[in-house]
Amino acid sequence: MDLIIFDLDGTLLNRSSQISEYTSETLKLLSERGIAYTVATGRTLHGAQQILEGHHFNLPHVYKNGVMIWYPAQQQFSNSTTLTASELGDVVQDCLQQGLTPFVFTLDKNHQSTVYYSALRSKADQVLVEGFCNDSHVTTRSLEELPLDASVTHINSIGALTAIDAMMQSIEKTPQLVAYSGVAIEGAQWHWIDIHHSGASKGIAIEALKKLFEYKRVICFGDSDNDLSMFATADECYATANANEAIKSAATAIIGHHDEDGVARFLRERFKLDSVES
Repeated sequence: MDLIIFDLDGTLLNRSSQISEYTSETLKLLSERGIAYTVATGRTLHGAQQILEGHHFNLPHVYKNGVMIWYPAQQQFSNSTTLTASELGDVVQDCLQQGLTPFVFTLDKNHQSTVYYSALRSKADQVLVEGFCNDSHVTTRSLEELPLDASVTHINSIGALTAIDAMMQSIEKTPQLVAYSGVAIEGAQWHWIDIHHSGASKGIAIEALKKLFEYKRVICFGDSDNDLSMFATADECYATANANEAIKSAATAIIGHHDEDGVARFLRERFKLDSVES
């Protein structure tokens, strides 16, 4: 049996960060055909939960680029690859030196997320915090309140491109860490960086799911650098038309744009789903 893996932003979701009606209908057709699918995303559980609700994502989900796997049936995470106190301290110090606010994400045994942060330095920082405050699953605290034994899943920051690039260069010199970055939705002048332990990746997590459920083949869809590890482990990998050049070069083929239901249209043809619908 095949297992289909979707990245979310820039892949399955449209530019409004939503599953379109056409894509929703396609997922329903996959489910009715008994074709297995799930998600591997850089988002957190709470950042994806509302989007995925009602779309039959019943298999385990891969979050934070493989840092954790969420099992919906059991309502629990697998063991997370978390940051050590030393790694955390180094990243926080680097952020502060670059004039960035470090947002430290933790997860407790009840799956509640607490975000710890230092003094806010920009309007973009304020927008982030406002978003956290509107999420009932997330609690915010001062970085000074971070417990010594906290389970830190990742660190996020937002700022000018020069500061983010400097952070990326610093992380590249630290083998036990990995970072991804991009343009922030809070404004084109801002860029984001997401940092976690290098022992986690989408590819490693997908290999674990493939072995656990004994799937013979993996078909995946993505658009950005954090998808390269799952492209490397998949039997077939497809890049959306809006994907970056590294992903396109690694892909089996390039399909339609994420804002034109490219993944859904490919799946309907690949699995002849429209013939089932009619």
